[in-house]
Amino acid sequence: MTAAQTRLFWLSRPGTEAPPRYWRPLHDTVYWERPSRGPDRRQLFAPAPDWADDLQRVARAVFAADRYVSRADGFDRWTRHITLSVPVAHPERWNRALPALTAVLGTVTGDLWDVAFRPMHEKSVREGPLTFPTEYAQEVALFSGGLDSLGWAAKRATLPATRALLLITFEERNFEALQEHVYQAVYGLRQRQRRLRRLQQSQTVRTPRGSGIKPERTTRSRGLLYAATAVHAAAAEHVRVVHLPENGQLALNPPLSAARAGACSTRSVHPWTLHHLNRVISDVAEPGSAISVENPFATLTKGEVCRVAHDAGLPQQVLEATLSCGTPPARRPTGPALAHCGLCFPCLVRRSGLLHTFGDDRTPYAADPWDPTLPASKTGTWRALRRWLDTEWGTLDLVADAPLPPDAQPAPLLEVVERGRKELRALVAWADERAPGKAR
Repeated sequence: MTAAQTRLFWLSRPGTEAPPRYWRPLHDTVYWERPSRGPDRRQLFAPAPDWADDLQRVARAVFAADRYVSRADGFDRWTRHITLSVPVAHPERWNRALPALTAVLGTVTGDLWDVAFRPMHEKSVREGPLTFPTEYAQEVALFSGGLDSLGWAAKRATLPATRALLLITFEERNFEALQEHVYQAVYGLRQRQRRLRRLQQSQTVRTPRGSGIKPERTTRSRGLLYAATAVHAAAAEHVRVVHLPENGQLALNPPLSAARAGACSTRSVHPWTLHHLNRVISDVAEPGSAISVENPFATLTKGEVCRVAHDAGLPQQVLEATLSCGTPPARRPTGPALAHCGLCFPCLVRRSGLLHTFGDDRTPYAADPWDPTLPASKTGTWRALRRWLDTEWGTLDLVADAPLPPDAQPAPLLEVVERGRKELRALVAWADERAPGKAR
């Protein structure tokens, strides 16, 4: 095994088969998960079809591989070459879906992926689900504890529907209490007949002691893990659409500079990513059972999402209790016990959205990027943002970093970016008033 190419072999169960020489074995036990929350024991009202089990297994294998292979070993300290072998029930379908899957992986991680599919020699054992057709969920959506997913859940919880809204949550280490707090806020909004269910999962991958493996921190494939888990639940509960709520600014995530192009910026809910993910599902699903993955906030800015959440009945303090930061200080061994650094692009977009809706933002941040005492190494995003806001931005910029699907309409996407830039300019003006005389 070399740094240029890492080979990982996903086992259906530990000990079921021996990986080829020079391949590193992986399986579900690498996830730090309670036994009751394992892939075969989720509390769903019916078994998922084989194709959905396969999709979930592939996504879990990809995410584990992403964590096990350090970008520092790449020739450019970013790009990796990962070869992955995964057992699936229908290899022929997955071979048909391979071009679309490769497009998803390349877009979200920026790496070279060779994924091979081999027959699943043992039938999946499903110990948890029972079939109660009248109890099936009506909707399935991701619920991260972030502001966007909170806004969508709040909006849907207030509808007078009789069937449940099923929310898929991946626990954030050190922020479980925060996620529980915002979930309870949504639960308190629901109509009496509107039921709310939650499926909680782990995204923590453990590394064996003494293995020498240094976990990769970027985890760009995390969005695929989230989406596949939601699709798996939807397939089990006969729901045809999965919602991945993300404001249009961060879904498109236009690079502030050339150094932030490609997978250096998150592309989990970019229209190009969702287009190819839906192609994968269409290729592997049984005829007539495919599920569509959609972003209901694709044309809304962060401020407009804040307004949706507030109009649904959530007070400002609940919105401020959400988690938006890309690199929360509390995740770092020596960082303060705060959920937001205040300096990354997601934090700046969050600040602009709350300011747009409420006129202020009382979230405790570790730092303010306009603080003149901060070193230049901590204010790079703020300076890049100000330069980006001073430049013209148009259709060519929209597609320069990542393509759009063939059926995409550029006009609404251009409009959401421009409205988002207006909110960000208001944040800059607000910051300048607070720090007069600060040089750009």
